Amino acid sequence: MINRVRQLRKERLLTLEVLAARAGVTKSYLSKVERGRSVPSIAVSVSLAKALDVPLDSLFVDAGELVEVTVTRAGERQALTPDDEPGSRYEGIALQAGTKRMTPFVLHPPHDADPVPFRDHPGEEFLFVHQGRVELITPSRVFPLEPGDSAYFKATTPHKVRSVGEERAAVLLLVCDDRPEGESAHPHQLP
Repeated sequence: MINRVRQLRKERLLTLEVLAARAGVTKSYLSKVERGRSVPSIAVSVSLAKALDVPLDSLFVDAGELVEVTVTRAGERQALTPDDEPGSRYEGIALQAGTKRMTPFVLHPPHDADPVPFRDHPGEEFLFVHQGRVELITPSRVFPLEPGDSAYFKATTPHKVRSVGEERAAVLLLVCDDRPEGESAHPHQLP
């Protein structure tokens, strides 16, 4: 993802300042993302994709690698965050799929969600607990989820997820963009 953000920004002839402002992040943070010194959350990744006017998965794979049908074997998921990441760890699924409105990930939420800020972004999310136990936390409620349980919600609801139990849980996370197909993320900001 690191070089893809830089590559997409440069293809669009955007400066760090302009992209940072469009995505709602600081210039220094964006620079750290581009240099691989910081890994953006899904919410920040969604903001970057919208600011660049590209599908979310475009941040993780080159357009030339996109295919019509994508099969991702269990051992082939691409780590999008380092294994020692203290916050949520993400693994990409179906990164080579063509244009799509939902982007799947395997999420390994941290045990301690206190330092993790609530996230919200346009679209919808679907969580399916594959392994372990988690809590989906909103400012007003905590939803305990066991293996096989799922949750579907508007991603504009502030939320975070934490693992409960000895090991980090494995959760299928689908992030769906709710813009009508073909509608630009920021039509008033495009060059």
